[in-house]
Parts: sequence; structure tokens; C-alpha cells
Amino acid sequence: MEAKARDARLIGVIPTDSPETRSIFDDLLLVPQVDELLSPIVAVIPLQLLSYHIASRRGLDVDQPRNLAKSVTVE
Repeated sequence: MEAKARDARLIGVIPTDSPETRSIFDDLLLVPQVDELLSPIVAVIPLQLLSYHIASRRGLDVDQPRNLAKSVTVE
């Protein structure tokens, strides 16, 4: 709610059967209702696609992100 108060655009990843949260978000990424233990796996897929398309639209190299060598080392 703090981000909404600062005029942020909110994107929600929510199950298809949760109508009470739809009014909070500006845009929705609907995912199927699954067990709570599996929900992070189901939610990460649309978020990865979202980040891919944002990076691609901005003209960034999606195969070699900036500062990747700082966090991943190959031996």
C-alpha cells in the first residue's frame, strides 16, 4: 500500500481465484491455484518472462547480463 500511495505501478502475480486482491494491482499476471509449496515455482515463470521482455525491449543483452561475472564464477 505504501508503493501505491507513492503512485507506483503495481504488477501482481496472483492465483486466478483471488478476486479480493485484484483491486490492489494495476496489472495482473494470473497463475493457476496450486499448493502453497509449489506456488513459488509457478509464480517465477511469468516473472522470468516479464524480466526477459523488459530487458529485450530496453535493448539489453539477455544472454550476458551486466555484472554477471561478479555473482557467478566458473572454475
